[in-house]
Amino acid sequence: TSTLPLSEKRCASGPDPKPSSDCSSACSVRLRVSTGPTNGMPRKGSGTDIDEGLYSRQLYVLGHEAMKHLQTSTVLVSGLRGLGVEIAKNIILGGVRAVTLHDQGVARWADLSSQASQPRLAELNSYVAVSAYTGALVEDFLGGFQVVVLTNTPLEDQLQVGEFCHSHGIKLVVADTRGLFGQLFCDFGEEMILTDCNGEQPLSAVVSMVTKDNPGVVTCLDEARHGFESGDFVSFTEVQGMNELNGTSPIEIKVLGPYTFSICDTSSFSDYIRGGIVSQVKVPKKISFVSVLGAGPYFVTTDYAKASRPAQLHIGFQALHQFCAQHGWPPRPHNEEDATELVTLAQAVNARAQPVLQQDSLDEDLIWKLAYVAAGDLAPINAFTGGLAAQELLKACSGKFTPVMQWLYFDALECLPEDTKALTEEKCLPCQNRYDGQVAVFGSDLQEKLGKQRYFLVGAGAIGCELLKNFAMIGLGCGEGGKSNLNQQFLFQPWDISKFKSDTAAAAVQQINPHMRVMSHQNRVGPDTEHIYDDDFFQNLDGVANALDNVDARVYVDRRCVYYRKPLLESGTLGTKGSVQVVVPFLTESYSSSQDPPEKSIPICKLKNFPSAIEHTLQSLGQTSKFLERILRLADNQPLEVLKAVQCSLVLQRPQTWADCVIWACHHWHTQYSNNIQQLLHNFPPNQLTSSGPLHLDYVMAAANLFAQTYGLMGSQDRAAAAILLKSVQVPSFTPRSDVKILVSDQELQHTSASVDDSRLQELKAMLPSPEKLPGFRMYPLNFNKDDDSNLHMDFIVAASNLRAENYNIPPADRHKSKLIAGKIIPAIATTTAATVGLVCLELYKVVQGHQHLESYKNSFVNLALPFFSISEPLAPPRHQYHNQEWTLWDRFEVQGLQPNGKEMTLKQFLDYFKWGPLLHSPYLGVITMLSQGVYMLYSFFMPATKLKKRLDQPMTEIVSRVSKRKLGHHVRALLLELCCKDESGEDAEVPSVRYTIC
Repeated sequence: TSTLPLSEKRCASGPDPKPSSDCSSACSVRLRVSTGPTNGMPRKGSGTDIDEGLYSRQLYVLGHEAMKHLQTSTVLVSGLRGLGVEIAKNIILGGVRAVTLHDQGVARWADLSSQASQPRLAELNSYVAVSAYTGALVEDFLGGFQVVVLTNTPLEDQLQVGEFCHSHGIKLVVADTRGLFGQLFCDFGEEMILTDCNGEQPLSAVVSMVTKDNPGVVTCLDEARHGFESGDFVSFTEVQGMNELNGTSPIEIKVLGPYTFSICDTSSFSDYIRGGIVSQVKVPKKISFVSVLGAGPYFVTTDYAKASRPAQLHIGFQALHQFCAQHGWPPRPHNEEDATELVTLAQAVNARAQPVLQQDSLDEDLIWKLAYVAAGDLAPINAFTGGLAAQELLKACSGKFTPVMQWLYFDALECLPEDTKALTEEKCLPCQNRYDGQVAVFGSDLQEKLGKQRYFLVGAGAIGCELLKNFAMIGLGCGEGGKSNLNQQFLFQPWDISKFKSDTAAAAVQQINPHMRVMSHQNRVGPDTEHIYDDDFFQNLDGVANALDNVDARVYVDRRCVYYRKPLLESGTLGTKGSVQVVVPFLTESYSSSQDPPEKSIPICKLKNFPSAIEHTLQSLGQTSKFLERILRLADNQPLEVLKAVQCSLVLQRPQTWADCVIWACHHWHTQYSNNIQQLLHNFPPNQLTSSGPLHLDYVMAAANLFAQTYGLMGSQDRAAAAILLKSVQVPSFTPRSDVKILVSDQELQHTSASVDDSRLQELKAMLPSPEKLPGFRMYPLNFNKDDDSNLHMDFIVAASNLRAENYNIPPADRHKSKLIAGKIIPAIATTTAATVGLVCLELYKVVQGHQHLESYKNSFVNLALPFFSISEPLAPPRHQYHNQEWTLWDRFEVQGLQPNGKEMTLKQFLDYFKWGPLLHSPYLGVITMLSQGVYMLYSFFMPATKLKKRLDQPMTEIVSRVSKRKLGHHVRALLLELCCKDESGEDAEVPSVRYTIC
């Protein structure tokens, strides 16, 4: 990209605040090429309306206020090589008001993938006005934007544009990628207000004690850690005694322990008596930036093993700009002469640098490598850097999340061949094709390997589409013999609704790279499809990439990869957080080797009687077929309650008309939100809080309609008619009972036992009508569907949870937040997805090259909201010993079940084989005490003698079929068997599993 000096204004026409004619057109927005920008209003919406369907998952990340700020922001992206297009894609998906794309360069082979993407950018989001501009970056032109993004821009132009933006209140993001290196700089002005530094939900805790001291110390109930951090601000409510705390301005705290923290001077306050809720408060924070010309050594570290590199690369990038200015091009790939010159320039830059930026010793090897790869252009580096840059732009527009302060440098030099002599200048010469930018870094040998790869991509959601796009751009499976198997977003368009995601994604990615061989599948990957994804399928793969949204599926695919010894690229995102794990056979641990801590649970008694946050009134309970069995095991009257509920459904409360449903809903409302609360207040008598309003009618309407649906009755949306009907409902007065005990903790619940009244159980059973007395009767279960606004499911949930919140003086949740909690929706944003997938594909380079050093690989965790990066080498697999032989999860015994005589091995022969056969260089394995295949026990030392005698002479596959009660499919060529053994001393010993081959 080249730009003209700001003084040359001959091409400037300035941004036009009025919508252009094609912006209001009903047809798709197309990229408009003009001599000046057209920052018009988007086709849809007014800039204040938010399409919650289009932005649903992003809204959970940014919130409505931040989204409204985005929808009024105009952005300039200068530079349409890979990085610029990547940033533009992410911010268009993010929903800014308008994007102007700028470039004056002429397309080269390395840019073809970007040029092909250019017409597609406008189709990504019809709410965003997308225009193109090919003129100069002059002052009048720049003044029409809230944010300016410069990519791959000469340093002189960065300084000029940066000074202009800083002095005119325009926020600036500078991004650059050079081969395996990335650079990012942010300047958001001298005064920027952050409304939310981290985007996390505010925490709350129950207070158990506050001391009168300077400073006062607050102790929370020890049911759960408070989770606060020093520097947080909190507010107090419902504190009894020390009333001075209630309703005060937010107080800054200092954490003293997991259950305690200090606050302000409370020595003059009243004595604390009991109770209170402490809640975290998001307090706006003011930050300031300096311009690119005056920015000091403020670096964000991405890899703490490379903590010294950012300052070195800061010098190296300046030297690189000088080299390009002198020669008109970057250093030639792997050219020693150009590398030597760049090192000399870097030494000169360092010598005249400001004292705070000057390096005592220049890392010449690092600068040398920068020169070697600077001519390269890699899609994964663009994806990672572009995701980061776009996230910073969203921060600039919205004021949400902490920006990069102010420089960020990144490198992935571990991707280079471990054999440093493998690359030569001749192998990195351009071939005049779309992969020249990649060949410049890795040479033609890797490009050939990439083309021959056969990969299995499991999932075609946000991560899956991003992975597929990167696969196409790097040429994975695009050569002779290569292939990508895709199982089951920006690759999707409105007209793709109702089509299979895998088919749509495959077709879309072939438009990005027609040479990519993609086979789409619509099968769920799991035990039920092992006849499809069988031995032949996995053995023909070079690797697997997961793009899944649940742990169970990830674990299954991981175990299959371990069994077939295939590398696995695992990744996931949650809002601004992303993680990457690379699994390499015999070198790293697997995904299943470690597990995340269990989700934080909420005590049942807190949910039932003493909620303090909206999450306590909105809990999504998982379905289980053993629910009734679990209830019957409880030591209380739950069995009676279940039978009472059945009796109510079939007899006492069975409705015949819509009016019956309204009456039922009315009584149900009084039971849940009046009578039960009165009973609670009778047991625990603080001041009662009441409320009124349309929320009550919302509840009755939703509940009555859902009740009607379960009985196959016609419902109604006529609120006025229901209100009239409710006036005639006679609600019995409620008197609290003195014999009711309300449990205050789960410990009490566990220790409370109530004898079941057998006579009452029998009485209820006798009162239930027999099936013969209910001819034609049927009830219809309602399966929760959060996305259908016509089914009233979310209407009921929002009304029910907010009514309960009112009972406890908890701030209510809007429909959007309620859907997030009840539907367990995973928040997602394009920036995090792009950055995460970029890191995945960097690991792919290493896997394809066959890197053998553990330190060459990187597992990553990023949180773009903070921003925080944890990039480190993966863990080696745990090692076990048996008979002085080491083994890991990747090792196993290989047993050929089919003997030379054509007969299959019997159980006795199998046991004898392990007793005497030389396995793992050990002449004696020990005593096998148990043998299993999956969940089926094939042999055990405690098995009855008669059964054992009969089984010993049976072939192994026959035993498996009989025990599992299913025939082995024709696709099954081997069985995975597990052994339990005792060593010579009689102690239990861990041994590898067995792969028993049957054909």
